[in-house]
Amino acid sequence: MKAQPQLHTMIKGQVFDGFLLVRAAAQKTSSNGGKYLDMTLCDISGEVNAKMWDGLTPPPAVAQVIRVRGMMLEYNSRPQLRVDKLRPATEADDYDMSALAPCAPLPPGEMLDYILNRVDAFTDHELKALVLKRLEECGDRLNYYPAASRLHHAERAGLLHHTSTMLKMAASVCEVYPTLDGELLAAGVILHDLCKITEMDADEIGLVSDYTAEGMLIGHLVQGVSELDRCGRALNVRSELLMMLEHMILSHHDLPEYGSPKPPMFPEAEVLHVLDLLDARIFEMNRELQNARPGGFTERIWSLDRKLYRRKDRDGESGVSEE
Repeated sequence: MKAQPQLHTMIKGQVFDGFLLVRAAAQKTSSNGGKYLDMTLCDISGEVNAKMWDGLTPPPAVAQVIRVRGMMLEYNSRPQLRVDKLRPATEADDYDMSALAPCAPLPPGEMLDYILNRVDAFTDHELKALVLKRLEECGDRLNYYPAASRLHHAERAGLLHHTSTMLKMAASVCEVYPTLDGELLAAGVILHDLCKITEMDADEIGLVSDYTAEGMLIGHLVQGVSELDRCGRALNVRSELLMMLEHMILSHHDLPEYGSPKPPMFPEAEVLHVLDLLDARIFEMNRELQNARPGGFTERIWSLDRKLYRRKDRDGESGVSEE
């Protein structure tokens, strides 16, 4: 796979020949009556305004990956890419999606298989049927949906990344604390954020354009309880099991100021909350530490309300692993 320059490194007069992601595109009319394309194109390093002046090429679709050849110019002291040629990317093209937009470190299919294999091992048949029904209802969106718009796991397939990592941690915790119901905990992990899919509008690149009306007015905790209750009643799931799963979804943010009207009130609910918080914080720490110099500190991180120190004895690594 041939490396291409990142947009933030491009200078005036430099030729660009590679793949970019379309964030916006429209055909417009210039002052002399000519047609041109006005686009916002991006890679993982940033975005740039782009113009194509041939007047014949139709605007590419938003969230589409395109092959672009052009030159970096300046307009009003800002970078602008003059596009000479473009075409949609094809399956035969050799490009790295993670260079264009944040992506989970593992393929979506691999993470989903891990989750499904865990559910398949459930001995509680009512629990298995309930979790599989909710996963089936989410469908293909699981392959690309992020877990957030800008904080933890705001990446393509971030919801699967967050869920599969928490499942791995849950298995380890259950080895240390054998009194935990491992299947109940695993089910809570899988179900707790599934309504992020209805809370946010995200494209197939995993980029969130906005929150939905349901997301703004209800939120994924209450939506999650409602959807689970509907499925549980349809499958005639025993009432106590359904109630406990609903409580796990409702309480996994722990505090009212974070959206949970009830705190976790049994051990599996408490572990779910702790694993959720841990996975979110480690993800954000990993991301922020990549931008700090070894032996130095990050800027103050709003979501964590602190600065972070990056250790200097790992040859420039962040000091933490992907998983």
